[in-house]
Amino acid sequence: MAELTPIILCLSRAGEATAHRVAKALNAPVHGREGRVEKADAFFPNALDHIRMLFQAGHPVVGVCAAGILVRAVAPVLSDKHAEPPVIAIPDDGSTVIPLLGGHHGANRLAKQIAEALQSHAAITTAGDVSLGIALDEPPAGWRLANPEDAKPVMMAMLNGQTPIIEGENIWGLDAGAGPVKLVSSEAPVKTGPDVLAYHPQKFALGLGCARGCDVDEMWNLVQESLQQTNIAPEAIACVASLDLKADEPAIIQTAKRLGVPFRVFTADELEAEAARLANPSEVVFAEVGCHGVAEGAALAIAGPQAVLTVEKRKTLSATCALARAPAPITQLAGRSRGKLSIVGIGPGQHSWRTPEASMLIAEAKELIGYGLYIDLLGPLAIGKKRSDFPLGGEEDRCRYALEQAGKGHNVALICSGDAGIYAMGALVFELLDRGPEAMGVSDAARRVEVVSTPGVSALQGAAARAGAPLGHDFCAISLSDLLTPRGDIIKRLTAAAEGDFVIAFYNPVSKRRRTLLAEARDILLKHRPADTPVMLASNLGRPTEAVRYVRLDALEVDDVDMLTVVLVGSSNSKLAQLGEGPRMYTPRGYARKIDGDLA
Repeated sequence: MAELTPIILCLSRAGEATAHRVAKALNAPVHGREGRVEKADAFFPNALDHIRMLFQAGHPVVGVCAAGILVRAVAPVLSDKHAEPPVIAIPDDGSTVIPLLGGHHGANRLAKQIAEALQSHAAITTAGDVSLGIALDEPPAGWRLANPEDAKPVMMAMLNGQTPIIEGENIWGLDAGAGPVKLVSSEAPVKTGPDVLAYHPQKFALGLGCARGCDVDEMWNLVQESLQQTNIAPEAIACVASLDLKADEPAIIQTAKRLGVPFRVFTADELEAEAARLANPSEVVFAEVGCHGVAEGAALAIAGPQAVLTVEKRKTLSATCALARAPAPITQLAGRSRGKLSIVGIGPGQHSWRTPEASMLIAEAKELIGYGLYIDLLGPLAIGKKRSDFPLGGEEDRCRYALEQAGKGHNVALICSGDAGIYAMGALVFELLDRGPEAMGVSDAARRVEVVSTPGVSALQGAAARAGAPLGHDFCAISLSDLLTPRGDIIKRLTAAAEGDFVIAFYNPVSKRRRTLLAEARDILLKHRPADTPVMLASNLGRPTEAVRYVRLDALEVDDVDMLTVVLVGSSNSKLAQLGEGPRMYTPRGYARKIDGDLA
């Protein structure tokens, strides 16, 4: 996951000065409690909900508040200490800085930075940091630990008095000893274990090129052989790079993923600027793509002007690779990313119905695109981000813009209500990607971006949950909007669903000009199921104005429904149970018949 900006939380007027000092030191926003904080970049009504939302989205959380508040907020959602963001507590007076979570994943480092800015004390409790002043599993920038799973036993050995053998550069500044534990710094592969940690300086840039549709294993085997023959550790690679025309090549994308490093791309002109440094310039390549070398040029472009080629271009039938070595670890990456479009369903809007993955993708995105109301529903998650609002009816423009922005190398999120793949923008995005240029599709650059879809709570699911269990057996969803679907097709589907006795969720049941299809649907259904079939009418699900009520199928009237209503019509087997908390709708699946059969 991308490293996100910390969020400074302030819960009272007493902590405002401290919060803003921390924010200035970290170049981070302040979120303040409504009615209690005077000045902030964003405000929130409920501290526990807000902290939990930010934590699940992956933001480091720095709370100027009691530590217990932070603990109570995140405790219900703790799951993976290796992936969760830092959580830090600071009292109102700034007298101490306490990393609560993520000590070896940035929290200790962040706490020390904050303490220095506040001229206070970082109350670090991690054993290695306290006794030795280091965290073996968090090496300096530009270095990578090959075997993080062994950091704990080595640290325990050192805490028990063993002084490590130091081989190679002493990146920790420790006094060398007789071991038996060993800390090794090397560009070459190292045999590791529970008593040997290997640190590799990421000085190498891997340039890749390939024919269209190159086999992933062909590329991977070429890279592996090249590294083995030159005795370079895979962990010493900082980045994979190529020509922007290759941004969507699975062989290159998967190689970067297997190495666990970023993938950056360059234009042909940017790679041609490296022509004088190429060991194997090619006129054939120049005629094909506009630069004299892809693999060598990309490796040199990433590694910088002082870099040298360690591995000149090597090739197979469809793949090429080259390796450039920089004089120091590579911590700043040239070029641009492949570009990413996240298609995000936010459910009905409230954060508790939004998946953690959706929140994470929103937090990582640099630009939010969508209908303005949907972006507004994100609240503080949208603060500080570029946003591009589109009106209702501008769906194709919205999706095309999102794809083209991603095609420029940006990370953007297309925000949809409900589930983005159910009557929303997901299908249109892929339709645009599938169209040719002659059919008003998108640019070639837009076709090469990474597209991620994440599920959301649909109106169908929200309504069913509020009802009880109406989808306990076979069901379907039908949109009654004839704007995009021919009216004849809608009638055909209504008839088929009625004859099949499906529970039906009606989307877009009415509009200002379309008032007859819902009545036609009711009449078609009445031919195939009882007049007293329960119908649920649910509006504004998951929001403060939520309203749910039930009617009989024969009493369903068009005027009972508006554009924000989901209509759930039961099958002939659906029931409306009168319970203490009110009516609950369910559709039996047939367990009673199964039990009877087993007993017979």
